[in-house]
Amino acid sequence: MNIEELTKKAVEIRKGIIEAVYHAQSGHPGGSLSVADILAVLYFHEMNIRPEEPKWEDRDRLVLSKGHCSPALYSCLANRGYFPIEDLKTVRKIDSYLQGHPDKNKVPGVDMTTGSLGQGLSAANGMAIAGKMNKKDYRVYCILGDGEIEEGQIWEAAMTSSKYKLDNLCVIVDNNNLQIDGTIEEVMSPYPIDEKFRSFGFEIIKIDGHDIEEIIKAFEVAKNIKDKPTCIIAKTIKGKGISYMENQVGWHGKAPNEEQYKEAITELEKGI
Repeated sequence: MNIEELTKKAVEIRKGIIEAVYHAQSGHPGGSLSVADILAVLYFHEMNIRPEEPKWEDRDRLVLSKGHCSPALYSCLANRGYFPIEDLKTVRKIDSYLQGHPDKNKVPGVDMTTGSLGQGLSAANGMAIAGKMNKKDYRVYCILGDGEIEEGQIWEAAMTSSKYKLDNLCVIVDNNNLQIDGTIEEVMSPYPIDEKFRSFGFEIIKIDGHDIEEIIKAFEVAKNIKDKPTCIIAKTIKGKGISYMENQVGWHGKAPNEEQYKEAITELEKGI
């Protein structure tokens, strides 16, 4: 897909996020919307995957470590053809396979069950190490929230990534600067994020996480880094694409009402 097509696909992903959260009347729209452009590039341009064969052994893997942002992943997978888009309206329903957090045993295309923050990078390390041991060419992508990297396990895992020279691993930090209780500086500042990951042995790439061209170039650069893992720090806007949600911490984990839902869909459709 070209940049224009990927931009439109990101809008479709955002529409699916709003559909899912609205019909569930619960969920996490803010951080889901901030990562939509990155997921669009990964699943429609970058990753080597087969939607018709979700467990294909040689596929690239993605670990959405910030698992509460499952609406973004579900919408992306549905738009990519892993399951019907209509099923997004069943998210968080008692009899739905689309739970509040991703479950690799129930959802086609989910490579790792996540939800307990801080654990995703450890799982991604394991996948990357297995790829090295088995002489596979697949790449592993791990999306972390910037609030999530306040968890100590992230940094233990980061040491492992570096120790084993996991150049088949690419970490993406969704740096939207907000978490459930406020800004990340107010809660437990992880800044400077770039210097921290660099000191743990990562190659650092800093981008605008809503610029499709920058995202594409970052992944291209990451593929050519040897003997060390890469961390892409993506500066994003929480609630991106919906004016009344943008940079509003209250939309971390809240569903829109009917009027807000209609307004959000209208805004997004104007962007297609």
